[in-house]
Amino acid sequence: MKKLSERSAAENLGTDRLVSINDLVDIVARIADKRIRKRYDLTKPQGVRGRNSDNTRLRQVLGWEPQTPLGEGLRITYEWIRGELIQGGKLKPAQAAALSAEQSCGAAT
Repeated sequence: MKKLSERSAAENLGTDRLVSINDLVDIVARIADKRIRKRYDLTKPQGVRGRNSDNTRLRQVLGWEPQTPLGEGLRITYEWIRGELIQGGKLKPAQAAALSAEQSCGAAT
């Protein structure tokens, strides 16, 4: 059996751009061509402003870093999940066609 890597430790991988939960919701809603009304519970702790990844170690260990922007990666993932749902019969052809029509009219990602 061919071994793909000598590494056994996990490495963090992600975008180095700071992304808030609001940003993430907006990106996914745009990809899905959906309107989402956000509500905030101001009685709860606010938490962190956003997340990003420091890929320094990844570059050092693998000599590689991600090239696909977050929005593009999420779009590819969304399309893959949609295809799996269609193939598995969980999304009917009429629903899939409606989603395709909505997305072709939606905002660019």
